[in-house]
Amino acid sequence: MDQDELESLSPRELHDRAVHYAVSHGDFGFLWDLLKAIPAAEAASGHTDEAASDLSRVSALLSDAVASGEGDLGEALRPVYVAYLSKHPDA
Repeated sequence: MDQDELESLSPRELHDRAVHYAVSHGDFGFLWDLLKAIPAAEAASGHTDEAASDLSRVSALLSDAVASGEGDLGEALRPVYVAYLSKHPDA
């Protein structure tokens, strides 16, 4: 998929494609980068209480990674998914 096609996808579609690709290819670097991006994305999307909590709880980050394609959080993480999927056009 090219950049324009990726930009047209919903946050949920981007999340599902990026996470599925990373998991199926053992790309734990991307998954770790996603986990590190979630607190800032939560803060940017107005969820500052969740951001503070996530910084102190790794289990919360893992849970968030699975659901990070929804709502405001998905929108805030859109650039992360587009950048990753742009590097992997076969995703």
